[in-house]
Amino acid sequence: MRLLHTADLHLGRQFMGLGLEEDHEAVLGQIVETLVAERVDVLVIAGDVFDRASPPNSAVRQFNRFLKRVAEETEAAVVMISGNHDSGDRIETMSVFSSASRVLVRGIADAAEVPLVLCDSDGEVAFSALPFSYEYAAREVFGDETISTPADVIEAQLTAARAHVPKGARWVVVAHAFVAGGAVGETERSLTRVGGIETVPADVFEGADYVSLGHLHKPQEVGSANIRYSGAPLAFGFDEAGDQKSMTIVDVNKEGVKIRTVPFRPLRQVRSLTGAFADILAGTPTEDFIQVILTDETPLIDPMKRLRATYPNACHLAYARQARTPEAIAFGATRAAVTPIEMIADFLKAVRGREPDGAELAIVADKLHAANVAEGRT
Repeated sequence: MRLLHTADLHLGRQFMGLGLEEDHEAVLGQIVETLVAERVDVLVIAGDVFDRASPPNSAVRQFNRFLKRVAEETEAAVVMISGNHDSGDRIETMSVFSSASRVLVRGIADAAEVPLVLCDSDGEVAFSALPFSYEYAAREVFGDETISTPADVIEAQLTAARAHVPKGARWVVVAHAFVAGGAVGETERSLTRVGGIETVPADVFEGADYVSLGHLHKPQEVGSANIRYSGAPLAFGFDEAGDQKSMTIVDVNKEGVKIRTVPFRPLRQVRSLTGAFADILAGTPTEDFIQVILTDETPLIDPMKRLRATYPNACHLAYARQARTPEAIAFGATRAAVTPIEMIADFLKAVRGREPDGAELAIVADKLHAANVAEGRT
């Protein structure tokens, strides 16, 4: 049986204030194309369909159009769960009129966790969909007051799910969690409260033939090859510049699983450019999302406006000389008090890369003295 595993669509999200609706439309179309080209049996969406619990209407309509295309243009069954960004109730409503034989949608944890069971030439494949749930909600669902971490939630869901997996069936688990060992980016939201233990050990999934994970945005396996994050279809931060985004194709055979990836082709890449302003300004025009790090020694007048003539989606600018050194970061901890002259000297060193000379210090001292006189402090 062939699966297409994706997750973390985050429909309705923006990239530093710039809309992503067209970018999302492109990758959703590529998912449909791949479902058809690869003759996929099951589409798995492992949570974070939307970027927030109350997404814009345009994002909801966009996802509805996508699901309609999946239903009309492919033969794929659909297994989908809510993630920590989603409203569980919103995702759950999508299951009301679904065909129980071809669709499994879970927005809210269920003490029964009854799987979707499909058949191929090798026999049965059971799909257990474990939606994201906070600890307080899981305690009520499973009647267990000892649930206190995301790992406890997943263990309770898996225990309930195992009881319904047919004997001899291959087992696919869909979950939204932070499995220990996964590489974290800048844009994933914490799954637990401050001070809690967020990670889930990989060995809780023992017995599953394949685990389709959502939450971490970089494609990766954790613990073993059959426990995998598909990653997000789009980059959402400059820490993901250069990353190859992909969807995961999984063949769940009687002998085991075979995994490969199909790359996404985003409309716009995420890139970081470093160099002198004149050199960057003379670069090749592009619609990509651009972060610019200028190496110029002196500040420029309105550089972002000028850069956007070449890079209309430039959305962040900084100067390399503004980077704080470890010494600068530790400064406040190592010096209990400084004089105004020392403070200005440190500022000039951080900005220019060198300390002020005697003549400059004299000017600073003179100005400070004049200010004190004017305010009557001397």
